[in-house]
Amino acid sequence: MDRIERYWEGEYPNVKARFIPIMCQHCSKAPCEPVCPVYATFQSDEGLNVQIYNRCIGARYCINNCPYQVRFFNFWHPTWPASFENYLNPDVTARSRGITEKCTFCVQRLRRGELKVERTEGGRLNDQNMAERNFLPACAQACPTNALTFGDQMDKSAKIGPYFDDVNEHDIHHEHDRTTRSYLLLEELGTKPNVIYLKKIDQYPLGEN
Repeated sequence: MDRIERYWEGEYPNVKARFIPIMCQHCSKAPCEPVCPVYATFQSDEGLNVQIYNRCIGARYCINNCPYQVRFFNFWHPTWPASFENYLNPDVTARSRGITEKCTFCVQRLRRGELKVERTEGGRLNDQNMAERNFLPACAQACPTNALTFGDQMDKSAKIGPYFDDVNEHDIHHEHDRTTRSYLLLEELGTKPNVIYLKKIDQYPLGEN
C-alpha cells in the first residue's frame, strides 16, 4: 500500500469523505518497465510488476513514467532506533539510499506460500489457503473492514473472478455494459492495471435522511 487518497463530497455540514487506497497497479502494460535503463523492473510470470532492488541505479525514469505516482525514491539511508531492530521483516531487506521502491503485493509472502503449499504439501496455492495461512499481502490481511481482497484472477472460483471477467469483457469504451461495480484507475491510458476498484454504494446518500 502506498497511500490513501481522500475526496470530499458535498458542502458543510452535509459532507462525506471518500477514501481510495492507491498501490502499485501491477499493470500488464506497465509504462514504468521499458524506460528503466538497467531492466530493474519487469513483469513476472505471475503478472506482478517486480522490482530488483540491487540492480536499481536510481535513474528514476520509472517514477516519472508511472501515471499512478506509486513509486518512491529513497533520498536518505533508512535509520531507526536500536530497539526497533526486532520489528524489521526478516523476509525482506531494508533498501538503501538511491533505490526506487514500490508495492510488491508482498511477493515474499506469496513465495513462502508456494514453497509451503505447492512443494512441501503437493497442493496448489489458492485463495483459501492464502487466507488461512497468512500468505495474503499485509494490507489485505490487516484491513479491519475487509475492504481489500487479493486473489488469482485466472482462478474462476476466486471471489475476484467475476469482476476481472467483467472489465476484461467490457473495456473502457463499453464500461456502461458492465454488470458489476468494477472499474480501473486511469483505464483510458491503456496500461491494463490488475487492481480493480468497486464503486461505492451509499446506504444514506447526501440530502436524504
